[in-house]
Amino acid sequence: MKKSELIKKVTEKANVSRKIATDVVNTFINIVKETITQEWEFSLRWFGTFKVSKRKARTGRNPKTGETIKIPARRSVRFKAGSDLKKAINS
Repeated sequence: MKKSELIKKVTEKANVSRKIATDVVNTFINIVKETITQEWEFSLRWFGTFKVSKRKARTGRNPKTGETIKIPARRSVRFKAGSDLKKAINS
């Protein structure tokens, strides 16, 4: 699902204007971004958790040339599904 499709669904389900739905979706996305950059975790009970994890620096290989390269340490976002989402997927 694309962002525009999500906005359309919110418009239909909540019976609100497209502008309001767009504002709600954008606000939610910004809140998630702000929270995980400051606190490193955003959790919605029963739905899931977005969490920042640290990746160590490592040595990799360029598949085209075979040359070894150093991959720097970095942070990435991981998602762990909550119990209700797991049940919905597996039913």
